[in-house]
Amino acid sequence: MQTLARVPFFKDVTDLDFERFDRLCLWRRYDVGELVVDFEDESSDVYFIIAGEVRILIRTVAGKEIILGESRAGQFFGEMTAIDGAKRSANVTALTKSELCIMPANVFREVIFTSKTTCDRILRLLTGRVRELNGRITEHSIFDLKHRLYSELLRMAHPRPAKPMERAVTPPPFHHILAARIGCRREQVTRELSAMAQEGLIEKTRGALVLVKPHVLQARLDEAMREGG
Repeated sequence: MQTLARVPFFKDVTDLDFERFDRLCLWRRYDVGELVVDFEDESSDVYFIIAGEVRILIRTVAGKEIILGESRAGQFFGEMTAIDGAKRSANVTALTKSELCIMPANVFREVIFTSKTTCDRILRLLTGRVRELNGRITEHSIFDLKHRLYSELLRMAHPRPAKPMERAVTPPPFHHILAARIGCRREQVTRELSAMAQEGLIEKTRGALVLVKPHVLQARLDEAMREGG
């Protein structure tokens, strides 16, 4: 059933007439690799991800890609343009087959002004994103390439149920994707990952890149932050 009540962001929201706003939204499916939003696009819709995963990136005039991150089912994007009316600041592409709920900017703003619960959630989410951005800027200012890679791998990894002391990135990330995330060349990532493997910090399995000693990576980051600060 196509209703905002299915959208995790609106879970337990009781001060919103879902039936009314459902009629004002559009539900659409996207194929793998399909462009959802382009850089400097003048559209202003907000996209709620019902199923699937998308990648958000910036592509420079020279063709270099800077990956800002991925968003999965339960998350949404496009709210900044809906709020300030500026052109899109990034490109969004479907990584998997995805289903999205598309909410026009004027509807999004009305939802915020109508529901105090929704407004509070938006404010908290935007504040969290600003804090995350501040953290990334700090990392790029203080950390060298090696430590930026440590930090990004820890951010991408999730606990391994069978081995709680380890973490894993699933599926194992392509080297050029990691390079686009931390602002370097693919060859540099390959060299650093090889060094980490030789130290016994990581292992590559068929389906994952395993962080064997994530506590060591975190300790090195903490030390680099103290020295840089």
